[in-house]
Amino acid sequence: MKNEPAGDAHSLFEALYEGDSAVVRALRAGASAEARDEDGTSALYLASVQDLPGTVRLLLAAGADPDRPSGPDEGDLPLCGAACGGHTEVVEALLAAGADPDLREDLGFTALRWAAGLGHARIAELLLDQGADPGLPGPRDEPPLVVAARRGSLPTVRVLLRHRAPGLAQALETARRMLTVDVEKELLRSLEALHGPGHESAVRRTPVPGGVLVTVELLRDGTPFAGQDQETGHGAIATLLEEELGLHAPFEELAARALRGRDPGLDDWRETVRVLRLRGDEETFQAAAAWAAGADPLRQMLGAQVLARLGFRGEEKPFAARAVPLLRILARDAVDPAAAEAATRAIDAYAPHAAAP
Repeated sequence: MKNEPAGDAHSLFEALYEGDSAVVRALRAGASAEARDEDGTSALYLASVQDLPGTVRLLLAAGADPDRPSGPDEGDLPLCGAACGGHTEVVEALLAAGADPDLREDLGFTALRWAAGLGHARIAELLLDQGADPGLPGPRDEPPLVVAARRGSLPTVRVLLRHRAPGLAQALETARRMLTVDVEKELLRSLEALHGPGHESAVRRTPVPGGVLVTVELLRDGTPFAGQDQETGHGAIATLLEEELGLHAPFEELAARALRGRDPGLDDWRETVRVLRLRGDEETFQAAAAWAAGADPLRQMLGAQVLARLGFRGEEKPFAARAVPLLRILARDAVDPAAAEAATRAIDAYAPHAAAP
């Protein structure tokens, strides 16, 4: 395909940096919505990767093809660029204009593969709702569920499971393997494979909903020039996938997953509590009671939270007679205030069974 006349394209590309009103003026003056720069990059692709949803809508309304490839080798797609960048509004606009969610870029990436690999759960959901194939493999022949499991993004895994994504056993194997990996070292090793060893590096751990985002950057003269990141929800993902597959992990293995982040607010902890409560059997009661009666405050909290709703079915609370006395002892004797509070809240869940004799 030939580029638009230089002046025509130039006016539109300048307008991209000036705002939507400037884009409107350029289009009205005759600039083509399909304009490309000297490198073959389309205006739509550039607006998509730079997260300019208003401009994207204007270009689409003016006739830009949402599926037209971009770049010198025509190997880039606007939808993939937007999915990679996590640009939700742009993805919505492109899909609304009829973008095919399963088109592949030159290297074999689809928009869903980008979203799964980078933990963009909302974008994955948009793509799947518009008919993206949840099992379409990426460049390494891995289904999106496996990629999301390796990323450590529980929300993305949940979205894929809701759309019946295949590859559960492989994804479980991946999540379990990642539990044995030092994420920081793994990211650094990957960066050094690309850029060579010997660089200074910096590590950041950023809270994200339900987990932690670990970022490793290589530095040159103190300034980052390359980086990779990964989430750490692999314990929660393994627990969820085991549940989907009907597998029961041992109690101590589940406890180790919950305790690895040492934070009851993390998905690893919450998924352990949720799954154990649902088991609602005598073995689970014995395990949770032992944790609550132990000396470690975090294990006490874990035991109390499992006991809080263990085996509840409507009004049925089968372990009330034995759980409430244990929880009262913990609420009274716990040295750690957080453990005592967890026990108190658990007792409240047993009302009216928890009424003092």
